[in-house]
Amino acid sequence: MTRKKRRTREHVIGDLAVNHMERQVLLCGFTLQRIASDYGLDCFIKTYNARGEVANGLIWLQVKATDHPRWGRHPDRFAVRVFRKDLVHWIGEEYPVILTVYDPAADRAFWLHVQDEFQRGKVFELPRTGASMMLQVPSGHVVNEQAVREFRRRKVSAQGHWGRGGRGDE
Repeated sequence: MTRKKRRTREHVIGDLAVNHMERQVLLCGFTLQRIASDYGLDCFIKTYNARGEVANGLIWLQVKATDHPRWGRHPDRFAVRVFRKDLVHWIGEEYPVILTVYDPAADRAFWLHVQDEFQRGKVFELPRTGASMMLQVPSGHVVNEQAVREFRRRKVSAQGHWGRGGRGDE
């Protein structure tokens, strides 16, 4: 007998993770779009100004989920394995790339702004890493409305670095 494809626990918690992110984004009045062809990024957030007009720029998301979050080197951080080739791509993005890790048992997600993390000199570690690397996601960085608004602030700040000033977010 031929076995059919199965929906695994990983599929379920992956969808729950995106659903969790989308809820927080919607509560801010923004939208989240899933990327159909995944090349290292899962979703992006579009923001809107107070008049409901679409703002320039994106916030990129890489969404991970695990039933067994691993504590990192520090007791207040989760360890998340990511591919080196994805990191190289994310660091080169102009707009923020936010790595999230979702814990379905707690129904909570945590975040790390990738480019900010690598501005602190970690970019020099990349040539010494293998095919993957462990990133440390702070347990204090809980994904909620406040966090999503912080993502938006970082997007506007990135626009300011290239002289655009984030006019669409006014």
